[in-house]
Amino acid sequence: MSNNLIKTLEKKSNKARQKILKMTTECEGGHLAGSLSCVDILIAIYFKILRHKPDNPDWENRDRFILSKGHGAPALYTVLAMCGYFPEEELLTLRKINSRLQGHPDCKKLPGIEISTGSLGQGFSAAAGMALGYWYDNKRNSQVYCLLGDGECDEGQVWETAMFASNYNLKNITVIIDRNGYQIDGKTEDVMKLEPLDLKWKSFGWEVKEIDGHNMNEIVDTLEKSRGRRVAVIAHTIKGKGVSFVENNNVYHSKPCNKKDCEKAINELCEKFELI
Repeated sequence: MSNNLIKTLEKKSNKARQKILKMTTECEGGHLAGSLSCVDILIAIYFKILRHKPDNPDWENRDRFILSKGHGAPALYTVLAMCGYFPEEELLTLRKINSRLQGHPDCKKLPGIEISTGSLGQGFSAAAGMALGYWYDNKRNSQVYCLLGDGECDEGQVWETAMFASNYNLKNITVIIDRNGYQIDGKTEDVMKLEPLDLKWKSFGWEVKEIDGHNMNEIVDTLEKSRGRRVAVIAHTIKGKGVSFVENNNVYHSKPCNKKDCEKAINELCEKFELI
């Protein structure tokens, strides 16, 4: 992996974080911290891994990405806009009346959204169904990628789907778990213990990889190698990554920064990369 490519992706992630801060502050809502934890993964997927055409979102041979943790919509909207699915100026309409960018993704309104998500666990089920459909249609070079929250793994539907994919021997689905250690009610291990998470996935018939979910080189390398396989990637992330006073501060699970703190956060990010 070239250093120039990794640096380019890292800069895009930094810009995406700034946009997420601005849009959530503008609407005074949205899930800030969980969007910041997964944005590096989304940047890697959309700018390096995914085969897609922003000017033709329904291209039948595309790969598919499903945001099963639908509350991370600000991150997905930002990356879709940066790819050219819709104008970036529209990001500031997040959660406003008549906006196409509601609190959870709506596939009926916005190009690039494969399925409406928000009810936790259901996006993963849809992703497995899409992978099976590609298998039956003999489009086996098309991969389905699905991002789960770690708190989402409390849902029984997640494990039913994991079992389903293994039972049908799907070889074209990659699930990424955003393992930031928190969910709405607190630390995941205090709410409902997930560990040993790797062994759980292995016992359901999945190949498992563990990575640093903010190391762009690891993200890209692991996802590239997952194509044509059934892989669960446990991405260890930091909730609120990139903003010191948001990191691992669960107050920001569904709370945005005020304008003063937003400016402070963006200044932090601009110390690393250029102002956008």
